[in-house]
Amino acid sequence: MSDAGVETRSGRHGMPMSIGLAMGFLVLVLVVAIGADWLAPYGFAEQDLMARMRPPVFFGGAAEHILGTDNLGRDILSRLMFGTRASILIAFCGTMIGALFGTTLGFLAAHFRGVVEEILMMLVDLQASIPNLVLALAVLAFLGNNLLVFIVLVGLDGWERYARLARGLVLSAKESGYVQSMQMVGASAPRIYLGQVLPNVAGALVVQLTLNFPGTIILETALSFLGLGVQPPLTSLGQMLGQGRTYLLNAWWISVFPGIAVFATTMSVSLIGDWLRDRLDPSA
Repeated sequence: MSDAGVETRSGRHGMPMSIGLAMGFLVLVLVVAIGADWLAPYGFAEQDLMARMRPPVFFGGAAEHILGTDNLGRDILSRLMFGTRASILIAFCGTMIGALFGTTLGFLAAHFRGVVEEILMMLVDLQASIPNLVLALAVLAFLGNNLLVFIVLVGLDGWERYARLARGLVLSAKESGYVQSMQMVGASAPRIYLGQVLPNVAGALVVQLTLNFPGTIILETALSFLGLGVQPPLTSLGQMLGQGRTYLLNAWWISVFPGIAVFATTMSVSLIGDWLRDRLDPSA
């Protein structure tokens, strides 16, 4: 009896402490990202060359710069807040682009079947065979550092996963009774897919979205680290990592704090995604 109670509270029907902590951290990240203009003690581009490369306050630094300053005297805490906003916004927009694009193609493949399905699935296989980082590097090198192009490229990361998932879910739904019943009464395809099929498969797509989001953040970070993403005077976590790598020996905090932010954010989203998948998987 007691064992069953424990399983109910902390097992598959409960919320593990790690998930609660991950959700709490993500709420904090969102609050910081949204309120960076009011919470940051300095502007993200505000320089003070007289206070350059000061260590964090807990390593002997000054209290006015809690996490220290960079090589131009810019406050690390302030840049971390604004960089978190930029990275989260880019990753969110990119993830939504990939989800909408891939899901649409998956629905089209499942609806038309035949030649259309084969062509779309060939595109899916082609996308899966090309490393996203290599593709993004090639496109950005050709088109230049354009923020809109950068967001779209980040968004195209992983769209093939949504396409495969959506196609399989729609094909399964088309064999169910409710879809066949609506087809028999003459309901239009948009009404069936948008009004009935999509709400029923949305849970699985949301889980896939949470699983893809960390990879999108990592891709944005990698490209900005290489100087092909967010450009100065704007800032992002990846850009902070890239700018601080030169000073790792004598000013490690410039890179370490944004690196911790990237790691903690991606880890939190991954934990929640895995938990949602286990909760929503009927075979679990």
